[in-house]
Amino acid sequence: MSQLQALRALTSLHDVAALLDFEPKYLAYILYKMPDATKYHSFNIAKRGGGIRQINAPCPQLKLLQSKLSNLLQNCAEEINLIRKFRDQLAHGFKRKRTIITNAVKHRNRKYVFNVDLQDFFGTINLGRVRGFFIKDANFMLAPKVATLLAKIACHENSLPQGSPCSPVISNLVGHVVDIHLCKLASKHGCTYSRYADDITFSTNRLDFPSCIARRVASQTHKWEIGDQLQEIVTSAGFTINPQKTRMQYDGSRQDVTGLVVNKKVNIRSAYRRRVRAMAHRLFMTGNFEFIRIIPDSQGILTPTKVTGNLDQMHGMLGHIDCVDRHNEEMESKRDSGSAKAKASANVALRSKQHLYRRFLLFKDFYCAQRPVIICEGKTDNIYLLHAIKSLVDLYPRLATRLANNKINVHIRILKTLDSSIGRVLRLGHGASDLARLIEQYFDEMQNFKAPGMTQPIILLVDNDTGADEVYKAIKRVSKKNPSKTDPYFHISGNLYVVITPLKQGAKQSEIEDCFDNSIKNLNLGGKTFNPDGKADSNVYFGKHILAQYVRENAATIDFSGFKGVFDRIIAAIQDYDSKLAKVAAPAGIAAI
Repeated sequence: MSQLQALRALTSLHDVAALLDFEPKYLAYILYKMPDATKYHSFNIAKRGGGIRQINAPCPQLKLLQSKLSNLLQNCAEEINLIRKFRDQLAHGFKRKRTIITNAVKHRNRKYVFNVDLQDFFGTINLGRVRGFFIKDANFMLAPKVATLLAKIACHENSLPQGSPCSPVISNLVGHVVDIHLCKLASKHGCTYSRYADDITFSTNRLDFPSCIARRVASQTHKWEIGDQLQEIVTSAGFTINPQKTRMQYDGSRQDVTGLVVNKKVNIRSAYRRRVRAMAHRLFMTGNFEFIRIIPDSQGILTPTKVTGNLDQMHGMLGHIDCVDRHNEEMESKRDSGSAKAKASANVALRSKQHLYRRFLLFKDFYCAQRPVIICEGKTDNIYLLHAIKSLVDLYPRLATRLANNKINVHIRILKTLDSSIGRVLRLGHGASDLARLIEQYFDEMQNFKAPGMTQPIILLVDNDTGADEVYKAIKRVSKKNPSKTDPYFHISGNLYVVITPLKQGAKQSEIEDCFDNSIKNLNLGGKTFNPDGKADSNVYFGKHILAQYVRENAATIDFSGFKGVFDRIIAAIQDYDSKLAKVAAPAGIAAI
């Protein structure tokens, strides 16, 4: 049974609780017993265009419940579109695989771009409207009691609250009717339509913009007002247009949609790039940066105020810029797919734009690390290490400790390199050659960072095989020292170390899989045996990925004692750096380490 069918089959609170994976008593308590004053925490933030936006953040229990409802309704919406063979490209806010970029790209390179704002979008959708939608909509047609329960979960003070995880998906469901009507209006008059939450955009390359959507105010060349048909559709759907936030943008000046420039291609405003670059430079030099935020003063008057930023905020700003740049690189790559020269040019340009983001990630995750960081050659090594640490927790309190509830508190960070921004931008997770490149990148950057930092060691864990040769050549290039593979660890520079897997007696090479005993290395899974060579015949052998999956699923019964040699070396490197820090009286002296 699909989730939509399961939802439509519900008849009671117990049914709703079961589908949302909640205890019925707990659900009933949240809805009917929990005091309203404790359900939400309310606060105000300044809107980008002026004014105050009230945020009602649900308490943890209610947030979890609303998150589950949000996920369920998103699954149902996707199922409905699949059944109808409808690819919904009308609404882009708070939807899977939809972003401000997918919204903006629909309107690039147009003669006219017209923006409309729906006033109090969430607040307009009250409890009765949500309940009525779930009962009457042909795709849902829920039992009245179930519709009431869902509306109660979603609404606060008789409307969808800003801050709730399920408000966006419900607003998109309710707003879909107006999307359809406005899309038909746009198509009829040669326009493109899209909506991102309460922000509606029409664009066209027609010589004259359709007056039924927007028209010039008489005797005022550049002032526009809402067209009659647009006004009628929005009003009939139960929404209100904010007349103060309608604007027409011409191709001769900057056009933007949901904060992105769309004149030729979707892009970040140049002024925003410059501001972020300046803030990042100050962060690297001093450890702090500031930005202007519009916040209400003691009298409630909105005032531009300097506030101190943090690493997460900087990460968000640079990640946003990087996301747009990657979109443009992908578009250029598709457009120039037949030209090797064009591809190479696009990649060089992308790397150039990523330079600041790369520098920031090295600063945040390495230079300013809050606990020791272990970087492995690949994804599977991370899985082995984590489960080995948990298994040997009582022997290595510097790496992890067992809590009173028997949970394990890990004191180091095993860096995730695949499927993460740091792995993509720094190009990590694909072997020893990546670590060799990282050594040179980080060595160069740490010379430029002047902010206090390097309080924790960064340890590269490398297999003792031919791949390590490249790593050791990189170490020699940057440190001008001759590292030996017989050393348990080697201090490269600053807070950067390398640890190489120990050799077993008589062996000339080793890799992290050698830490397992023969019962693991000689596993037979489905008639196949383990072979670490990625090019081995998959009909005869299974590789590291399958072994890692087996280790994850059977960690409780696996003997991890063979990892002691690796952990002893990691501990020795950490203790060595601790002793170096102890000799340094002030942060300014750390650069000499």
